Formats: sequence, C-alpha cells, structure tokens
Amino acid sequence: QVQLVESGGGLVQAGGSLTLSCVASGRAFINSAMGWFRQAPGQEREFVAALTWSGGSIYYADSVNGRFTISRDNAKNTVYLQMNSLKPEDMAVYYCAARAYGSRWYDDSRKYDYWGQGTQVTVSS
Repeated sequence: QVQLVESGGGLVQAGGSLTLSCVASGRAFINSAMGWFRQAPGQEREFVAALTWSGGSIYYADSVNGRFTISRDNAKNTVYLQMNSLKPEDMAVYYCAARAYGSRWYDDSRKYDYWGQGTQVTVSS
C-alpha cells in the first residue's frame, strides 16, 4: 500500500516562493511516476508537473514551466515542487500523486493510482 503525505503549503505574496514536499511510503509499488496536480475552487483538477522514476524524465504544464521545478530525493522517498514567481492564479489545493505502472500520458490524472490529502497554497495579490 502506498501513502503520500504532502506538506509545505501556506500563504505567500504574489512573486514569492514555496516548496511543497511529498513523502511516499510503500515506494516499491511506484514504478512509473509521481506528479503534482492542483485544484482551485469550482475548477477541475489540473496537471502541474510529473517526474518518472526510471529515466527521470520531467514534464510541466505550460502555465508553470519556467517557474516551478519538480525534483526527487530517492533516499528520502520524497518528491518536491519548488514554486517560484507565484501568481494569484496558482492558488489551489495541490495534490501529490503516484502512478504504479505505465508510460505516457503523465498529465492525465486518471492514470495515477495513489493520491495525497492535498495541501493549500494561497497567493495574495
């Protein structure tokens, strides 16, 4: 069984930075990728970034490319999302997700098998 626990959310002014962390227990069951998604009130959950475990390939949504960085620490079974130059439109609940198997479609939330509880990111203008 995989459990994902996010942390690092909070309140930040526009232009500021935050780093989210996601610790994965049961890491042996995650053979494909880990990703970050976000959901703002009244909106659908959307892809933010993903990282594959095998080759370390990285994918970003256009809206965050160049501002956000996804990374991992294998020894700690932890994936990070460094968020810089935050904008009010980045405000959402951010979810960590893990995918057990498969390739491609890393931006599709339906391909992920495990989800964290979410952490709120609030950006004030």
